[in-house]
Amino acid sequence: MPRCRLRAHHPPNAHGMAMEFGIRAWAASAPALQTADAWRAWSRAPWLPEGGDLPALAAMAPMLRRRVNALGKAALHPAYGVTAGDVAPGSAFHGPAVFASRHGDTPRAFDMLSELAAAQPLSPTAFGLSVHNAIGAMFTIDRGDASNLQAVAAGRDTVETAVVEACALLGDGADEVLLVCYDAPLPEAYAEFADEPGCLFGWAWRIGRPRAGEPVLALEIVAPRTGTDPATAHPLLPHALDVLRFMLAGDTELVHRGERAIWRWRRHG
Repeated sequence: MPRCRLRAHHPPNAHGMAMEFGIRAWAASAPALQTADAWRAWSRAPWLPEGGDLPALAAMAPMLRRRVNALGKAALHPAYGVTAGDVAPGSAFHGPAVFASRHGDTPRAFDMLSELAAAQPLSPTAFGLSVHNAIGAMFTIDRGDASNLQAVAAGRDTVETAVVEACALLGDGADEVLLVCYDAPLPEAYAEFADEPGCLFGWAWRIGRPRAGEPVLALEIVAPRTGTDPATAHPLLPHALDVLRFMLAGDTELVHRGERAIWRWRRHG
């Protein structure tokens, strides 16, 4: 079984320290966006994906696949896409992974809360699949990979915190790390709490230490976040999807005002 750590915390104190890494392979999934060319075109003129239909998850064994809902498909399509041996030179990827989702499987959890409110019994299977590390765990079980698995949730800082965790694993000696970010719209009952648009999406990067001839991404904390810092007004995309857009579009910089820190992404090379 994979070693798993669940993280739901504030971002680390990384003020003034830039983390740098290269992306060895990437893949993404959302309704109407399934190919690399479609995603690149989208990055030049982005729009908010709508709907919940995704292709069947053919890469996963049937007994596990039938447990995967739309959120799981959004996360696992790209995860399988960047870990297959035909994506990049060399053998298939087996190594540490960080699965990051700001909200996790909130729709499934909300359904269970509704059942409790109606005095209905809960399904143990549904409960097990609703926990934050369930999608990553099914992925590692299917692939027989016992490497370190982390599940991260850190509010508006979720993507950045996941990158910090992945870079820490590289610093501990991992050759590469699988980073998977994914989310889905909140249930209507929670709509008043949403501070960014919601949509079904997932993306995955295989990251490694910077190397010659490869574009390098850098992430740093510019300053701690205070209550007086202005937030981004009416964003077009959820932040995690905007990070993917930044990477694909080739932009040189992206600044994000999270809950506890102001982050800056940069591209070099």
